[in-house]
Amino acid sequence: MKQLYLLSFFLFSIALHAQNSSLAPKPFVLGQTIELESSQLKEKRIINIYLPEGYSNEDTTRYPVMYLLDGSANEDFVHICGIVQFFTMMQMMPPSIVVGIANVDRRRDFTFPTTIAKDKKDFPTTGGSQKFLGFIEKELQPFISKSYRTNSSKTLIGQSLGGLLATEIVFKKPDLFTQYIIVSPSLWWDKESLLAIKPIFSASPMDIYVAVGKEGPIMEGDAKNLVEVLQKNKNIKVSFGYFPDLNHATILHQAVYKALEVLNPPKKSK
Repeated sequence: MKQLYLLSFFLFSIALHAQNSSLAPKPFVLGQTIELESSQLKEKRIINIYLPEGYSNEDTTRYPVMYLLDGSANEDFVHICGIVQFFTMMQMMPPSIVVGIANVDRRRDFTFPTTIAKDKKDFPTTGGSQKFLGFIEKELQPFISKSYRTNSSKTLIGQSLGGLLATEIVFKKPDLFTQYIIVSPSLWWDKESLLAIKPIFSASPMDIYVAVGKEGPIMEGDAKNLVEVLQKNKNIKVSFGYFPDLNHATILHQAVYKALEVLNPPKKSK
């Protein structure tokens, strides 16, 4: 009788342990995080990477890549991955890799040198966009292409100062990406000098979506002026979104959602 009691207690303990083990929390993994040593920037940079469902090193499928500025885990990376995952799930766009570039000093990385003395004094680290551009071109993009199964489609997403940098890349190194999503670009920087230069237009077809909210006459006017400049190149398909119910702080997610709709139109049935 005693042995039967001990056996019953033993089996009960095992069952209880198994039940507790099944209730133990497990990490929810959204993607990968890598640390990339940059000789261009003379520092290490954190890169967050979202891989589409079904991605496998043994597979032969190659995927578009979306590069996200302000791509830290506590910035826009999680939110944009959610939009991309939803569009993919609904078969509204092809499965894609998202590469989030975490910030160190966005004022430094996203701005070119300014001639405004007050801005130089108030923001002494600004003006490093050329080095950051070199990091993207010479280090980050080659690393992603080598490490992951990518195709030729590359999209850049940037808002605010990130939109300023995206516009600078469009004007100076347009072939770095095939698509651009530019939201509320801070083109007021350096007295709107970027809009005054002559862009180096790409000979390759390119899609660009520009968006702005209810953000005042300067921001709204600069965004519209950018669209007019881009429309002069017949190889660029430009789309513009105005969101009067949104402001600089609230526009990003709805603008990116709309941009992905525009950049991935439904295929016409034959």
